[in-house]
Amino acid sequence: MRLFVFFAVLLLSGSGLIAQKKWDLKSCVEHAMQNNISVKQTDLQSKIAELTYKQSKLSLFPNANLATNGAFNSGNNQDPTTFTRVTQNYYSAGMQLQTSADIFNFFSKRNTIASNEWELLAAKANVNKVKYDIALSTANAYLQVLLAKEQQKIAGAQIEQTTLQLQKTRKQVNAGVLPELNATQLEAQLAADSGNYIASKGNVEQAILSLKTLMNIDAGEAFDIETPPVESIPMESIADLQPEYVYSEALKNQPQQLGNEFRIKAAQKSISASKAARYPALSAFGSLGTNYLAFDKRPIYEKIITGYTSTGLVANAGGGVLYDVQMPVFVNGNVIDFIRAGSFGEQLKNNFRKAVGLNLSIPIFNGWSASSQYERNKLNLSRLQLQKEQDNQKLKQDIYQAYTAAMVALERNNATQKAVAANEKAYDFAGKRYNIGALSTYDFIATQNNLLRAKLEYSISRFDYVFKMKVLEFYKGAGLKL
Repeated sequence: MRLFVFFAVLLLSGSGLIAQKKWDLKSCVEHAMQNNISVKQTDLQSKIAELTYKQSKLSLFPNANLATNGAFNSGNNQDPTTFTRVTQNYYSAGMQLQTSADIFNFFSKRNTIASNEWELLAAKANVNKVKYDIALSTANAYLQVLLAKEQQKIAGAQIEQTTLQLQKTRKQVNAGVLPELNATQLEAQLAADSGNYIASKGNVEQAILSLKTLMNIDAGEAFDIETPPVESIPMESIADLQPEYVYSEALKNQPQQLGNEFRIKAAQKSISASKAARYPALSAFGSLGTNYLAFDKRPIYEKIITGYTSTGLVANAGGGVLYDVQMPVFVNGNVIDFIRAGSFGEQLKNNFRKAVGLNLSIPIFNGWSASSQYERNKLNLSRLQLQKEQDNQKLKQDIYQAYTAAMVALERNNATQKAVAANEKAYDFAGKRYNIGALSTYDFIATQNNLLRAKLEYSISRFDYVFKMKVLEFYKGAGLKL
């Protein structure tokens, strides 16, 4: 009796828990699609594709760059404003604004932009694909929790049945009608039933943990789900889910197939862009610049001629007369003035310069890089077309397998339902015979266990059939409904 009291408390222990939110399938799926780590990782890749597309669009606009510099110069160097050689310490600064814009490049950039746009759509489709996969896995995990709860319920009902039978048998044993062996065998069966209940309860916790992992919910957080009766779960007729029809609908709504189409279009635009890169490109450029120089005042000396020196050159005076060409030799005399650095604004104005022009780039030989990229893009298009064909084949195969599995699950569900009905009748007859002593405890327990197994098989087959049908509905594009 201690064992009975213990498990009665165990069965009722959940009633004292603080009320908490219960999740239905829709909320579970939506939470998983928003918070699953795989979805978040794929979404980051989509954002990278979006940045690439945005950057390629902005490449159509002229670029502009402002450069500034400042330096301290010493020793013999070139004056950046007069370009003469000087031997003096000075500070220099410069500013330059440059811009350039493409005029014509055989639509290479526009095709690149179009390719990046299709790649962005493909990346978004890939996010949806991961979300769809997570949604289907979450629905399966949700059904596994329902199945585990159903099996726990069956195991609990089994304990109640065995406990009631043990109470009846104990009264008969005490009255001397039945031997003690009958009660002992039922006590052993109650212990086995209790073990099954504990295992089923553990299966519920494990199934909930799997569901929480898909939803990215902390394992220690309180969590429970709604438990709608399996018979009330809405399902389409199997006649409306013929594989060829489902396949034709799946080609229109499954993100894997949509993503393949987008990637093929992106590859086609990449081919056009790489083909255009092999032709000349015309661009315009312009620049504005100025300089500033800061130095100590430079003296201007009076030039004094001290003599002449030969230059090494001769002048022909005619008649065979040649004269040596000489040049004066100067020395610095008195300082007559100074050269001073102009003001900042004055120098920026006086040193201002500008340039504008056209640039024509004609590819002649660049290691076959442009042509090889063009050929690689053509091969990539062929690869993507084969990938599309392979994915479509796999989708069709998966749908046919799901349809076959649903038909098998339906037949199995009908068979196990009949098995439960037959075993219930057998259990009723066995109970009546056992109560009048016409059936041994061992045979009665065996009949009871047969009924338990039949109920468990029926619960498994029902949920398996529901999931198989939900897979077909999902491929059709009907979403997930419980």
